[in-house]
Amino acid sequence: MAVSLSDNDSDDDDFSETHDINVTPFIDVILVLLIIFMVAAPLSTVDLPIDMPTSTTVTQQKKPDKPTFVTIKSDLAIAIGENFVKRADLVRSLDNRPDAGKEKPIFLRVDRGVPYGEFFDVLEILRGGNYRNLKVEALEGVAAQAGAAQVEPASPAKQ
Repeated sequence: MAVSLSDNDSDDDDFSETHDINVTPFIDVILVLLIIFMVAAPLSTVDLPIDMPTSTTVTQQKKPDKPTFVTIKSDLAIAIGENFVKRADLVRSLDNRPDAGKEKPIFLRVDRGVPYGEFFDVLEILRGGNYRNLKVEALEGVAAQAGAAQVEPASPAKQ
Protein backbone atom coordinates (compact mmCIF):
# COMPACT_ATOMS: atom_id res chain seq x y z
CA MET A 1 0.00 0.00 0.00
CA ALA A 2 1.33 3.45 -0.84
CA VAL A 3 0.55 6.92 0.41
CA SER A 4 0.28 10.05 -1.68
CA LEU A 5 1.79 13.22 -0.25
CA SER A 6 0.37 15.54 -2.89
CA ASP A 7 -1.29 18.78 -1.88
CA ASN A 8 -5.04 18.27 -1.97
CA ASP A 9 -7.64 21.02 -1.66
CA SER A 10 -9.50 19.06 1.00
CA ASP A 11 -9.14 20.13 4.60
CA ASP A 12 -8.95 16.68 6.19
CA ASP A 13 -5.56 15.56 7.55
CA ASP A 14 -5.84 11.95 6.34
CA PHE A 15 -3.45 10.78 3.66
CA SER A 16 -5.13 9.41 0.57
CA GLU A 17 -4.21 5.91 -0.53
CA THR A 18 -2.92 5.10 -3.98
CA HIS A 19 -3.67 1.70 -5.39
CA ASP A 20 -0.46 0.79 -7.22
CA ILE A 21 1.01 -2.68 -7.32
CA ASN A 22 4.45 -3.05 -5.80
CA VAL A 23 6.40 -4.94 -8.48
CA THR A 24 9.71 -5.14 -6.62
CA PRO A 25 9.00 -8.57 -5.02
CA PHE A 26 7.80 -9.86 -8.39
CA ILE A 27 11.02 -8.77 -10.08
CA ASP A 28 13.05 -10.37 -7.28
CA VAL A 29 11.28 -13.70 -7.80
CA ILE A 30 11.80 -13.55 -11.57
CA LEU A 31 15.52 -12.86 -11.14
CA VAL A 32 15.90 -15.79 -8.71
CA LEU A 33 14.12 -18.10 -11.18
CA LEU A 34 16.36 -16.87 -13.98
CA ILE A 35 19.46 -17.72 -11.94
CA ILE A 36 18.08 -21.18 -11.10
CA PHE A 37 17.44 -21.95 -14.78
CA MET A 38 20.87 -20.65 -15.79
CA VAL A 39 22.52 -22.97 -13.26
CA ALA A 40 20.31 -25.99 -14.07
CA ALA A 41 20.62 -25.79 -17.88
CA PRO A 42 24.16 -27.21 -18.12
CA LEU A 43 23.16 -30.07 -15.81
CA SER A 44 20.69 -31.43 -18.37
CA THR A 45 23.40 -32.97 -20.55
CA VAL A 46 24.42 -36.63 -20.64
CA ASP A 47 26.94 -37.40 -17.95
CA LEU A 48 28.09 -40.99 -18.38
CA PRO A 49 31.83 -41.30 -17.87
CA ILE A 50 33.45 -42.86 -20.95
CA ASP A 51 36.90 -42.53 -22.48
CA MET A 52 36.14 -41.26 -25.99
CA PRO A 53 38.77 -41.01 -28.70
CA THR A 54 40.04 -37.59 -29.71
CA SER A 55 39.81 -36.24 -33.24
CA THR A 56 41.92 -33.42 -34.59
CA THR A 57 40.32 -33.14 -38.04
CA VAL A 58 36.65 -32.96 -37.10
CA THR A 59 35.06 -29.53 -37.20
CA GLN A 60 32.47 -28.52 -34.62
CA GLN A 61 28.92 -28.99 -35.89
CA LYS A 62 25.75 -27.57 -34.42
CA LYS A 63 23.70 -30.10 -32.46
CA PRO A 64 19.92 -30.07 -32.24
CA ASP A 65 18.19 -28.62 -29.18
CA LYS A 66 17.50 -32.03 -27.62
CA PRO A 67 19.99 -34.50 -29.09
CA THR A 68 19.57 -38.25 -28.61
CA PHE A 69 22.75 -39.87 -27.33
CA VAL A 70 23.38 -43.62 -27.51
CA THR A 71 26.40 -44.52 -25.41
CA ILE A 72 28.42 -47.74 -25.50
CA LYS A 73 30.57 -48.04 -22.37
CA SER A 74 33.76 -50.06 -22.07
CA ASP A 75 31.86 -52.92 -20.39
CA LEU A 76 29.60 -52.99 -23.52
CA ALA A 77 26.61 -51.59 -21.60
CA ILE A 78 24.35 -49.48 -23.84
CA ALA A 79 22.55 -46.35 -22.66
CA ILE A 80 20.10 -43.95 -24.26
CA GLY A 81 20.84 -40.64 -22.60
CA GLU A 82 21.62 -41.85 -19.08
CA ASN A 83 19.19 -44.78 -19.04
CA PHE A 84 20.75 -48.18 -19.61
CA VAL A 85 18.93 -50.55 -21.98
CA LYS A 86 19.47 -54.08 -23.17
CA ARG A 87 20.89 -54.52 -26.64
CA ALA A 88 17.72 -56.32 -27.77
CA ASP A 89 15.53 -53.44 -26.52
CA LEU A 90 17.58 -50.63 -28.08
CA VAL A 91 15.35 -49.93 -31.10
CA ARG A 92 12.13 -50.38 -29.10
CA SER A 93 13.39 -47.92 -26.45
CA LEU A 94 14.29 -45.36 -29.13
CA ASP A 95 10.85 -45.79 -30.74
CA ASN A 96 9.09 -45.25 -27.37
CA ARG A 97 10.83 -41.95 -26.61
CA PRO A 98 8.48 -38.93 -26.67
CA ASP A 99 10.74 -37.10 -29.12
CA ALA A 100 11.17 -40.18 -31.33
CA GLY A 101 11.69 -39.85 -35.05
CA LYS A 102 13.53 -41.99 -37.57
CA GLU A 103 14.92 -38.89 -39.33
CA LYS A 104 16.19 -37.29 -36.11
CA PRO A 105 19.98 -37.66 -35.71
CA ILE A 106 21.30 -40.09 -33.13
CA PHE A 107 24.72 -39.29 -31.68
CA LEU A 108 26.81 -42.37 -30.86
CA ARG A 109 29.27 -42.01 -28.00
CA VAL A 110 31.65 -44.97 -27.85
CA ASP A 111 34.31 -45.71 -25.26
CA ARG A 112 37.84 -46.10 -26.58
CA GLY A 113 38.02 -49.68 -25.25
CA VAL A 114 34.99 -50.98 -27.17
CA PRO A 115 35.99 -53.48 -29.87
CA TYR A 116 35.14 -52.44 -33.42
CA GLY A 117 32.95 -55.50 -33.93
CA GLU A 118 30.75 -54.62 -30.94
CA PHE A 119 30.40 -51.04 -32.15
CA PHE A 120 29.49 -52.28 -35.62
CA ASP A 121 26.87 -54.66 -34.14
CA VAL A 122 25.13 -51.70 -32.46
CA LEU A 123 25.22 -49.79 -35.76
CA GLU A 124 23.57 -52.77 -37.49
CA ILE A 125 20.87 -52.95 -34.79
CA LEU A 126 20.09 -49.25 -35.32
CA ARG A 127 20.08 -49.61 -39.11
CA GLY A 128 17.78 -52.63 -38.77
CA GLY A 129 15.38 -50.36 -36.86
CA ASN A 130 15.45 -47.90 -39.82
CA TYR A 131 17.56 -45.33 -37.97
CA ARG A 132 19.77 -43.99 -40.76
CA ASN A 133 20.83 -40.57 -39.45
CA LEU A 134 23.64 -41.80 -37.19
CA LYS A 135 26.54 -39.61 -36.12
CA VAL A 136 29.65 -40.75 -34.27
CA GLU A 137 30.85 -38.31 -31.64
CA ALA A 138 34.50 -37.77 -30.67
CA LEU A 139 36.28 -35.40 -28.35
CA GLU A 140 37.86 -32.41 -30.02
CA GLY A 141 41.62 -32.31 -29.77
CA VAL A 142 44.58 -30.26 -30.86
CA ALA A 143 47.13 -31.55 -33.37
CA ALA A 144 49.92 -31.30 -30.78
CA GLN A 145 47.98 -33.54 -28.39
CA ALA A 146 47.39 -36.09 -31.13
CA GLY A 147 51.13 -36.30 -31.82
CA ALA A 148 51.86 -36.79 -28.14
CA ALA A 149 49.21 -39.47 -27.88
CA GLN A 150 50.86 -41.69 -30.48
CA VAL A 151 52.55 -44.80 -29.17
CA GLU A 152 56.30 -44.46 -28.90
CA PRO A 153 58.42 -47.39 -30.08
CA ALA A 154 59.69 -49.60 -27.29
CA SER A 155 63.32 -49.06 -26.43
CA PRO A 156 65.58 -52.05 -25.88
CA ALA A 157 66.01 -53.05 -22.26
CA LYS A 158 69.25 -51.94 -20.61
CA GLN A 159 71.47 -54.70 -19.27
